Amino acid sequence: MDTLFLMNSLWVMLGAILVIFMLGGFILLEAGSTRMKNAGHIAGKTIFTFGLASLVFWAIGYGFIFGSNGNFLVGLSDFFYSGYQVEDMGLATSVFFVFQLAFAGISITIALGGFAERAKLSVYLVFTVLFSALIYPVIAHWIWGGGWLAEHGKQDFAGSTVVHLTGAMAAFAATILLKPRIGKYNKDGSANNIQGHNQVFTALGVLILWIGWFGFNAGSTVAVDDGFFGFVALNTNLAAGAGAVSALIISWMVLGKSDIPTMLNGALAGLVAITASCAFVDTWAAVVIGFIAGILVFYSARFFEKRKIDDPIYALSVHGVAGVWGTLSTGFFATPELATVGLPGLFYGGGFTQLGVQFMGVAASGAYAFVVSFVILAIAKKLMNGLRVSEEEEIMGLDISEHGSYGYPELFVTKDQNVGS
Repeated sequence: MDTLFLMNSLWVMLGAILVIFMLGGFILLEAGSTRMKNAGHIAGKTIFTFGLASLVFWAIGYGFIFGSNGNFLVGLSDFFYSGYQVEDMGLATSVFFVFQLAFAGISITIALGGFAERAKLSVYLVFTVLFSALIYPVIAHWIWGGGWLAEHGKQDFAGSTVVHLTGAMAAFAATILLKPRIGKYNKDGSANNIQGHNQVFTALGVLILWIGWFGFNAGSTVAVDDGFFGFVALNTNLAAGAGAVSALIISWMVLGKSDIPTMLNGALAGLVAITASCAFVDTWAAVVIGFIAGILVFYSARFFEKRKIDDPIYALSVHGVAGVWGTLSTGFFATPELATVGLPGLFYGGGFTQLGVQFMGVAASGAYAFVVSFVILAIAKKLMNGLRVSEEEEIMGLDISEHGSYGYPELFVTKDQNVGS
């Protein structure tokens, strides 16, 4: 077994670990962005749903994405993946499986952000199974598994569409069917700002995600021999920084204050946007892509709020809108030297061809994720006597109503308890 094979396997395994650790970032981000009465629930369901998604991905998802003997829509082998080395990929195929599993886990975590603070735990369970079997793997096959969008040269290096837009459109379907949280909107339609309980948690969550993104993007090179992963990591970091700066600036200009949640979302938007293009664009373009993403996330969050789309962790703006922009950006900025998939972008003499392919990929993938998610949740709403906890349970918080204990028990002591005990 040669040294390069071992080094590639080790590098991709490290990437998988970083991506899985991003779940810790999502726990802090989502818990910090919501109220403390739901913090324990958010942390627990993130771990539970990743475990469940892992089993579904092993049984069905991986085969639908990468299985042979398939067609332009789905793969049809490698179900209940055995882990055996079946072909030379330049690294251990079991490591590649774990890496891909991590991506599937991130996508369902994004999707479930649209359920925050009001969905039943049983709904999380059902949707995780069906999303991990029927939604994410299909889109991933279209783009990464040799499906019809891959045949058209769709560029999505690490998943602005596959992971982020797919999860965001599922979250969008959930927010529509679940409706806004109690107290979010007044009778006149004006919105109340339901602040998250811990901005420090949110900031730490963003930092963990930022670090994990090096596994997400740079790890997607799945090789170390030419050192190209360093260039991908550089583009990733520049876009994140540009997104944080532009979001801070635009919030300061519009609101008169430098809004911290907006700045944090700007960093994430820059990361989401560069995920598709990190291997296809020059460094200056990475800065532009991230900078525009930071501005987009500010205005899109305000847009959705005015239309009574209650999105507590801004999944639609951060992962949806930024995912669309990031996917389209390669159609403008992909260089002839770096466009190993598809064609150069508009600004490099490639015309509108690649931009058209990118738009087609966004439209098809986004529509599929939204429609199938909406149908699944609409059926579940009928069969499960609603998707949402009762008004009483929502007011008391999902920590106690769904799990019987609070994430912050010292802060919810009843009058008959001895506080000093």
